Amino acid sequence: MVIDILTLFPEMFDGPFDESILKRAKNKALVEIIIHNLRDYATDRHHTVDDRPFSGGPGMILRVDIVDRAINALKLETRNSKLETKTVLLDAGGEKYTQQKAQSFSKLGHLILICGHYEGIDHRIHEHLVDEIISVGDYVLTGGELPAMIIADSVVRLLPGVLGDDQSTLEESHSTPGYLEYPQYTRPEEYNGWKVPEILLSGNHGAIKEWQELHSGKQK
Repeated sequence: MVIDILTLFPEMFDGPFDESILKRAKNKALVEIIIHNLRDYATDRHHTVDDRPFSGGPGMILRVDIVDRAINALKLETRNSKLETKTVLLDAGGEKYTQQKAQSFSKLGHLILICGHYEGIDHRIHEHLVDEIISVGDYVLTGGELPAMIIADSVVRLLPGVLGDDQSTLEESHSTPGYLEYPQYTRPEEYNGWKVPEILLSGNHGAIKEWQELHSGKQK
């Protein structure tokens, strides 16, 4: 899988993709994550990517022509490989991100994530250039960089071979809508007077399974 991330602040991605599961996935060539500076697709000597809104008001708006040029360039790089591509804009007004969306993204060959910034972006990008608009929650962040990291992490861990045991993602929280995984315990069996439930120490696999089903469930 190839994940291309378009951003005005590529330095923000130094570190998060070079540790833990994502690092292992990259080292095993299960995913390629490429960070692109949106300013590289500007045509003037100042690398201008934004302008004032026609309606007036504060802030600057990312230009549609710059974003379009960047998307076309990224799609061209993978066109010969015939990977299925989806272009996603990270925007506070988008569809709420879920585990089910992560699962659908993990089946793609090529994912382009566009990090919105500043006051906003030209709405023609929403209307004509992207396949989906995603929000990671009902709050406002400075830009789309943190949401892009969240999406990349949640998608990559679902790729076959990344976690070692592909079955481990089937019963975790949110593997089905609203599902929460049962509580888990390890040694010591008692600490500070807090004991592990006796049923989990019984060796009775049928009873343990019933306990797990009883203590898992739906989000409130």
